[in-house]
Amino acid sequence: KKMGLLLIICLCAINSVKTHSVSKPNIILLMADDLGIGDLGCYGNRTLRTPNIDRLAEEGVTLTQHIAASPLCTPSRAAFLTGRYPVRSGMAAFSRVGVFLFSASSGGLPSEEITFSKLLKQKGYATALIGKWHLGMNCESSNDFCHHPHSHGFDYFYGLPVTNFRDCKPGQGSVFLKGVQKALVIPIQITGIALVSLVIVQYIGLLKVPFQALGCFLLIITISLVVLIFFFYHFRHLNCFLMRDYQIIQQPLSYENLTQRLTKEAMQFIGRNTDAPFLLVLSYLHVHTALYASENFRGKSKHGLYGDAVEEMDWSVGQVLDVLDKHNLSDKTLVYFTSDQGAHVEEISSAGEVHGGYNGIYKGGKSMNWEGGIRVPGLLRWPGVVQAGAYIDEPTSNMDIFPTIVKLADAQLPSDRIIDGHDLLPLLQGKVTRSKHEFLFHYCNAYLNAVRWHPGNSESVWKVFFFTPNFSPEGSNGCYDSHVCFCHGGFITRHDPPLLFDLSRDPEEKVPLTPETESHFYEILRVVHQAVDNHTRSLHAVPNQLSWDNLLWKPWLQLCCSSLFQSCYCDHESGGSPLEVHLG
Repeated sequence: KKMGLLLIICLCAINSVKTHSVSKPNIILLMADDLGIGDLGCYGNRTLRTPNIDRLAEEGVTLTQHIAASPLCTPSRAAFLTGRYPVRSGMAAFSRVGVFLFSASSGGLPSEEITFSKLLKQKGYATALIGKWHLGMNCESSNDFCHHPHSHGFDYFYGLPVTNFRDCKPGQGSVFLKGVQKALVIPIQITGIALVSLVIVQYIGLLKVPFQALGCFLLIITISLVVLIFFFYHFRHLNCFLMRDYQIIQQPLSYENLTQRLTKEAMQFIGRNTDAPFLLVLSYLHVHTALYASENFRGKSKHGLYGDAVEEMDWSVGQVLDVLDKHNLSDKTLVYFTSDQGAHVEEISSAGEVHGGYNGIYKGGKSMNWEGGIRVPGLLRWPGVVQAGAYIDEPTSNMDIFPTIVKLADAQLPSDRIIDGHDLLPLLQGKVTRSKHEFLFHYCNAYLNAVRWHPGNSESVWKVFFFTPNFSPEGSNGCYDSHVCFCHGGFITRHDPPLLFDLSRDPEEKVPLTPETESHFYEILRVVHQAVDNHTRSLHAVPNQLSWDNLLWKPWLQLCCSSLFQSCYCDHESGGSPLEVHLG
C-alpha cells in the first residue's frame, strides 16, 4: 500500500511539473519584414548563412505551409496581433494603397480590437515591442497616441512608428516619386488648360472672370504645390524616426548600428524580466528596403547587400537565443520566427542590384496571393515541450499565434468576436496530425482573392483563385512596372470559372486544373463557394482604417521632436554607449 501511495504521489508530482512547464512561459516573437521563405538554410537555401535561425528549426518545429493572413505589411501585422482576418478590423483597403505610408495618418489598429499583448499584460506579463510597428499612431491630435503600441497592450516600445522606406535612406531612391509624378501629370495638365482657357476667354471678352476669383484659384494651387513639395522634400524627417515609448529619440532615423541597437534593447528587456513572464515582439526592419547592414556584415555575404542584411538579422536572433541561455530561460521560453509576408521580388536598386529576396519554388511575392507572397517561414522552439526537428506540412496561419499564446498565458479567448486562428500547441506536440484550418481565405486588400481548402479526408490542398494580378512585363514573376501588384480594375484578370490548383501536387501553381484533368472540379468549386458564403456572412461592416481620409498626411497629427521650421531634427541616440555584445 505504501509503495502504491508513493507511486501515485510521484506521478502527481511529475504531472504537476509538466502542467507548470506549459503554463505561462515567456514568449518571444521574431518577425522579419519581406523575407522570402527561400532565404533561410532551414528552408533549403545553401548560400546564405543563417545558423541561428536554422538552430530554431533543429531544436523545434518547422512549419512548411505557414501562411500570412495578407501579403502586405499593415494588414498582415494586424491579423498577427488580433488572430483575425484584417478585413474584420477595417485594416484592409478598398483603394490601391494597402498600407500606411505616413506617420501623420489618422488610421490605425482600432482600440476596440483585442491584441494578444493586451490579454497577456492582464495576466501579469511584461510586454514589449521593439522594431517596426506600422499600425498607426494618432487619431485627432499629435499626442493622443490612440494607435500607439502602448494603447494595444505593450508596456515598452522602442522602434519605428511606420516602416523602413527607400526614402528614409539618402541615395536609395524613392518609392513615391514615380507614383506622385504619374498622379500629378493629369491634375497639372487640367489646371494648366483651365488657366490658359480662362485667360483667353477673359482676353477676347467672352467671359468676365473677377480677378479676385482668379487670384484665389492661383493662391490655392500655389499653396497646394508648396505643401506637397515641402512634404516630399522633408519626407525623411517627417516619417522616418525612432521612438522610445512616447518620445522621439532620433529624427530622422540613422541606420548606423541600427540592428545592434534593436538587439541590445531586446536583450536588456529580457535581462530586466528574468523573474517574471514576459512577451517580447522583436519586429525587424530587415529586409525591407532601404537595405542596410552594419560594417561587421557589409560585403560579407554571397548575395550583396540583401544577403548581408539577412545574415545580420540571423546574428541578432543568435544574440537573443544566447541571452536566454545565459539566464537559464531557454526551457521556459517559446520562440517563434516568421516574416510578415513573402519577399518583394520587384525590388531592384537604381544600380540594378537585386534588393528583393527569394521565395524558393513558389510563384510571385509580396502583394500577391500566389504562394510566394503568403507562404512564409514558421519556426517554433520550446525545449521539452515542442517536438525537436519536426516538420509539419499542414496549413497554418500567422493568426494562429494569437490563440496559441493566449491559452499558454492562461488567459481567455474573447467570446464577443470571431477569432480566425487556432491553437497550434496540439499540432506542435504531435498530439494531432491535422490542422484545424479546413479553409483559409486569401485577401488582396479587402477583396477576396483566393481560398485554400484542405479536406479532412484527403491529402489534397485545393486552392481556388477568383482573380490574379496581371504581371508586367508579361511573362515575368511580378508587377515590375508598378513596383507592386494591385487588386482591382485593369491590374487584375478575373476568372470564371475560377482557377483551381492542387498544392499537394503542384506547389508552384504552374498548371491550373480543368474539368478534363480533375474529375471533381465542379464539386470542389461548389464546396469552396459554400465556404465563401458562410465566411462572408460572418463579416460585419466596420470603419475603413485605410480609406483615403485615414491614409492622407495630416499636418496637425505630425510628430516632431523640435519644430517643423527646424526640420524636426533631434538625436538622443548617437551619444549613447556602443553595443556591448560581440559580433560573431
